[in-house]
Amino acid sequence: MPTTVFTIANQKGGVGKTTTAVNLAAALADQKIHTLLIDLDPQANATSAIGVEKQEGKSLYGPLRGEGSAIEMVTPTSIEHLALIPAEEDLAAAEIELAQTENYLMRLRGVLEPLRTSNGYRAIIIDCPPALGMLSMNSLAAADYLLITLQCEYMALEGLGQILRNVDRLKSANINPALELGGVIMTMFDVRTNLSRQVVEEVKAHLPDKIFETVIPRTVRLSEAPSFGKTIFDYDKLSPGATAYRNLGKEVVSRFALKSA
Repeated sequence: MPTTVFTIANQKGGVGKTTTAVNLAAALADQKIHTLLIDLDPQANATSAIGVEKQEGKSLYGPLRGEGSAIEMVTPTSIEHLALIPAEEDLAAAEIELAQTENYLMRLRGVLEPLRTSNGYRAIIIDCPPALGMLSMNSLAAADYLLITLQCEYMALEGLGQILRNVDRLKSANINPALELGGVIMTMFDVRTNLSRQVVEEVKAHLPDKIFETVIPRTVRLSEAPSFGKTIFDYDKLSPGATAYRNLGKEVVSRFALKSA
């Protein structure tokens, strides 16, 4: 069965990108979809949020430099059907070093190829840094689908156009002509404000086929869970945030025809 690679990207920080990467990966694993979460952010927030300690030499920094393989970096998690490639601070150096290499936008694609063809994973989810730098552009070049997390506020809409233009550039330059916008995930939805509803409606008007039905609420429990090294399902499985990510996982499985092991 083929492996589907998703990259979760947004050049803006604080939009629920890492929260979505971690909890969507856990939601897919809960449906017995063999999933690999790749933390490509030097801050390693996804790594700590899933309860894994940062380990020197276990990120993709080495493989991106041609040292070692991605398969060697795969680390188990406490969640069945979910593995992780952690991040470490060294990845920050990759932002600079990649620009000096040949085919610099295609490095990650080559590094991930053995994982794609190993039949070990049905889904690979890449959590990018909050900037459209070298690592994020590499993840777009390596992905089948881009998932955009978009905060329910007007300033976020400006960033949507920017990232979509970058997708078009990668396609037109023949770097990843097959890359598609897999969907827009609306995050930090506040039921008490008209603004949240208006932003969702505006995105629906512009991208009616791409916006996910599931909207992620703004909740304290989702904010607290990473500090305990837990997904929302382990932290508070009955919370609105857990319900939302469970539903999002089902939508992703259905939309992309992911098959369980």
